[in-house]
Amino acid sequence: MSIIVTGADGYVGWPTALRIAKRTDQRVLGVDNLARREWVASVGARSATPVASIEERLAAAEEQGLSNLSFVEGDLTDRPFVDRLLAVHEPAAVIHTAAQPSAPYSQINGEHANETQHNNMQATRNLVWGLHEAGLSDTHFVETTTTGVYGAPEFPIPEGGATMENDGERDEVPFPAMAGSWYHLTKAHDAANLRLANTQFDLPISDVRTAIVYGAGTDETRADDRLGTRLDFDYYFGVVAHRFAAQAVAGYPLTVYGKGEQRKPFVSLEDAVEGLARLALCDPDDRPAAHTVYNQTTRAISIVEIAETIADVGAEYDLDVAVEHVENPREEDETHEMEIEREKYDDLIGGGSVDFETGMDEVLEAMTEQADVITAHEDRFLPDVLEDRED
Repeated sequence: MSIIVTGADGYVGWPTALRIAKRTDQRVLGVDNLARREWVASVGARSATPVASIEERLAAAEEQGLSNLSFVEGDLTDRPFVDRLLAVHEPAAVIHTAAQPSAPYSQINGEHANETQHNNMQATRNLVWGLHEAGLSDTHFVETTTTGVYGAPEFPIPEGGATMENDGERDEVPFPAMAGSWYHLTKAHDAANLRLANTQFDLPISDVRTAIVYGAGTDETRADDRLGTRLDFDYYFGVVAHRFAAQAVAGYPLTVYGKGEQRKPFVSLEDAVEGLARLALCDPDDRPAAHTVYNQTTRAISIVEIAETIADVGAEYDLDVAVEHVENPREEDETHEMEIEREKYDDLIGGGSVDFETGMDEVLEAMTEQADVITAHEDRFLPDVLEDRED
């Protein structure tokens, strides 16, 4: 038996594969088509930190004693490839992190929207149908979807379904898809397909709705420079916290629209990886249910808190970071306090281990060491100069 990690060349997938391999004697197989490297390059961007080739990564992992980790390059939208993969390796678990993960990239034009939806949804369908038709109905299928499927409702977001009431009758239903981009909608569709796969195929499902992930690495990636994960900071693939950090390193003020008190859910890379590793290796009897939704977040953070935290931490790196409030060009509630339940995820990981300040300290340390890279690509993250097109 083995454990398959898809998207194993990615920001979350690579350190997840390393951690699982470190904790088990089972074979851990990483699968990726290496498209993330191409997507980032296509928008004129790059990782702040160097990203070694997959061959260099595997050699470094071997030197760390992870001889059970291997890799195969392949496209999960190719059904014959998926069928061969599952038939040969017969996985006990599939940790599915592979996706085109950028909402802005999916919004560039119709071609990018089509690419995103085909890539993400076809891969998931191929995997769950492949498991079913291969007779692997006991394989635990774990996918990182996103908290973005929830939108920004004015009530606390449940960890799973919702209660609907109509004409005096009540019932539990899946949370309605309120995604705000062509990317986020792929994960809403995936969540529905995963529920159906559990119902029709009896496939055990963990739908891990991942929040905005911050951080520069984990213990495993810090063991050797070649094991480092990527750290994107551009408009398309860098999360807001990493873009703000890049602005600070490049010497620009951090611009907050309006009050900036609206909150978004966040999770550290360390805590995201820990949750996925535990799900990969957990005893089936310890799962809450055959179909479980986890809200993979440890806290909600306001935009202004992000900026002020980076300014405070930046001072430790001799960065003079100003936080500027400007009139908000968007029609949005600047004080929306997102509340999101996370009891099941907290139980899974035993509570968060890397707070936002510590995570941003790691990010700023990594980015200040690569300041030349940041400044050379400032047109990829500064909001006033970015052009929403590929150069």
